[in-house]
Amino acid sequence: MRTLTLILLALLGTIQYHLWWGKNGLAEYHEAQANVNRQMDDNELLVTRNTLLYREIDDLNKGLAAVEELARNDLGMIKPGETFYRLLLTDKLPTNKPLP
Repeated sequence: MRTLTLILLALLGTIQYHLWWGKNGLAEYHEAQANVNRQMDDNELLVTRNTLLYREIDDLNKGLAAVEELARNDLGMIKPGETFYRLLLTDKLPTNKPLP
């Protein structure tokens, strides 16, 4: 009877080892689940980015306002008859301190 108990305990230990740390065990399952969750988060970000790109493409195809805005911002377009003012902001204002 004692030998049977030891054999059953050894079998139970082997099964538990394979369940927790063996190939296709719980450790690999949790790692795979974390990879799936990370990939789903990445996919959501890419879907959002693609949606914005499709909106911009649609806007560029349908309207001239977006094309004009891109030309003004990226290429510095100024229409004939327009006056362009460029404002430069300084971080520090000059002070009138006497030099020692």
